[in-house]
Amino acid sequence: MSGIRRAATLPVSFFERPSAVVARELIGCEIISTLGGVAVSGRIVETEAYLGILDPASHAWRGRRHAQNESLYAAPGTWYVYRSYGMHWCANLVCGVPERAEAVLLRAVEPLSGLDVMRKRRGGVADRLLASGPGRLTVALGMHRELDGMPMRRSPVRVRVNDKPEETMSTGRIGITRAADWPLRFVLAGTRWASRPQPTTTPRAPARG
Repeated sequence: MSGIRRAATLPVSFFERPSAVVARELIGCEIISTLGGVAVSGRIVETEAYLGILDPASHAWRGRRHAQNESLYAAPGTWYVYRSYGMHWCANLVCGVPERAEAVLLRAVEPLSGLDVMRKRRGGVADRLLASGPGRLTVALGMHRELDGMPMRRSPVRVRVNDKPEETMSTGRIGITRAADWPLRFVLAGTRWASRPQPTTTPRAPARG
């Protein structure tokens, strides 16, 4: 992973593409947080794509727009951070064309550095559980609502380029009831850091139109 640590922050152009493409290519990238005045980092091993106004599972389905999801309609590469079930923060990066509200949810990270800080933030759980889920991930990295609407490249949480191709699997999405079978969850093949075990089958393609 030393090559990733030397790499540059992902450019805005990386996010100016469909969320499914971005979600797959974020696998293997390194995320670095300096929130709280300490640096922690991890390798992204699980993501989910949301298709914005065309996706019944998206917060922007059919153009829904309000104060809490306004960042979804921002420029590509913007953080969209929301509260899930009133319990934990979930971190997304806006993708695609502005106003289409596509985004990628970060679901799991393999810790690379700052493990002592992550362990303290997560209350002494097993290392495999430090960032294996969207709510766990944000706690481990110190992420919260203040990032919402902030361009990633100018934020204290940045994602760096991964030039090494990664083998990924696609599955249905987790924790939703609508369009859950769309294969828009991407997982690093063979990882033990994902939020759930990897299935042996791939769901059917999402319906369009």
